[in-house]
Amino acid sequence: MLKADTGGMETGACTDTTVQKEKPSCGTAGEGDAQTLLTTQMDENALPQTSVSNGGESDVEKEMVDLKIIWNKNKYDLRVPLDSTGASLKEKIHSLTGLTPAMQKVMYKGLLQEDKTLREIKVTNGAKIMVIGSTINDVLAVNTPKEVVQQEAKAEEPKKEPLCRQKQHRKVLDKGKPEDIMPSIKGVKERLPSVPLSGMYNKSSGKVRLTFKLEQDQLWIGTKERTEKIPMGSIKNVITEPIEGHEDYHMMAFQLGPTEASYYWVYWVPTQYVDAIKDTVLGKWQYF
Repeated sequence: MLKADTGGMETGACTDTTVQKEKPSCGTAGEGDAQTLLTTQMDENALPQTSVSNGGESDVEKEMVDLKIIWNKNKYDLRVPLDSTGASLKEKIHSLTGLTPAMQKVMYKGLLQEDKTLREIKVTNGAKIMVIGSTINDVLAVNTPKEVVQQEAKAEEPKKEPLCRQKQHRKVLDKGKPEDIMPSIKGVKERLPSVPLSGMYNKSSGKVRLTFKLEQDQLWIGTKERTEKIPMGSIKNVITEPIEGHEDYHMMAFQLGPTEASYYWVYWVPTQYVDAIKDTVLGKWQYF
């Protein structure tokens, strides 16, 4: 009887032990499931956040602008970042027209500066960008060997006296400055102003003004009597020289034909605009 009781107690103890072992086992499984669920939710929440951040970044950073490129009587639509540089724009124009950047004269409120961004030069949506230039083959075809020889011969000629001392020019310069002459800034180079250049004389001592019509690629020379509209491509050269005693002003000639007789002289041109005028009329793309 004693043994039977002892055996029953042992069996009960064994049963209690089994129950106690199962409870911790169930508790551990529950904690694992909760942790797994929490980790999954964190991963799911993280995925869309990464996607939204990457997706919106490029749209916000690049502000685009639509341009009208005009070259050789052809028009091209171009969409570029507003913060791209003038040099970058020339590359885009190259891909559109086949005209290499070195042969391009790009005009927007004067000659385009390659190191400035479109935003800095205040390019607006729908702006018209004028492009002037010829392919290298066209330039070489125009510049014949005979012309090269003539230019070399000119370079070897002895230096002549300053133009402002010659009789035909002294006749105009001795009248003095025009009363409405434009201010000059010596030692400074500026882009062409948005208004015509005025307050100057021509060879007849008549008042003259210069208007640069970039969209028509024309130079308008206006006097009291008439206005001559000259295609910039027909102007073969631009000659300038500082006026002695008034070096902050220049005398300037536009060569409209093959000889010196075709020069159109303008006197008292403010020095800060001289380079801008030459670049606008001739363009940096002309190497010959």
